[in-house]
Amino acid sequence: MALEVKLFARDLKLTDRMREYVDKKVGKLDRYINNISEARVDLAYVKSARDANDRYVAQITIHGKGFVMRAEERSDDIFTALDTAVPKIQRRIKRYKGKHYQHRGNGVSAAEVAGIMPVEEEADEGPEIVRRKHFILTPMDEMEAIEQMELLGHEDFFLFLNANSGQINVLYKRRDGKYGVIEPEIA
Repeated sequence: MALEVKLFARDLKLTDRMREYVDKKVGKLDRYINNISEARVDLAYVKSARDANDRYVAQITIHGKGFVMRAEERSDDIFTALDTAVPKIQRRIKRYKGKHYQHRGNGVSAAEVAGIMPVEEEADEGPEIVRRKHFILTPMDEMEAIEQMELLGHEDFFLFLNANSGQINVLYKRRDGKYGVIEPEIA
């Protein structure tokens, strides 16, 4: 039985060809992982995209027991965006399965079954931190932070000490060219 896919569109007319294409591509994801309870595909046309090649957006979200995975791709064609989003979510599924499904059925190690002594191996510790930065935070308001971010040439984010609240905030640039501020709270 194929996976049921919920398809949504924003500023884009859904055609039968699009529906069939999405069902064909995304409907096969349950071959890679069991227990997918929901698969959602959001297709959108973003007129205000900075680059004309990023106007069509395909976003795939799958929900299952204990996991939520999402992949988003942008392109100048909705079918191309979908074609690049599907392999991206497949890689995420494989990575998830590699982390969560590495066990033997009855709990017996391969070394015990083969009757050989185990050899110590380096554990795969995942991503490696290759650089650390230390810097002094100067209190500033949000407008000064935007100016400092642009002066430094930081395109994605800027960390600053908010002079008004006394809290550390993160200023980031959104895809639409506007700015957002993250104000963390300790739980």
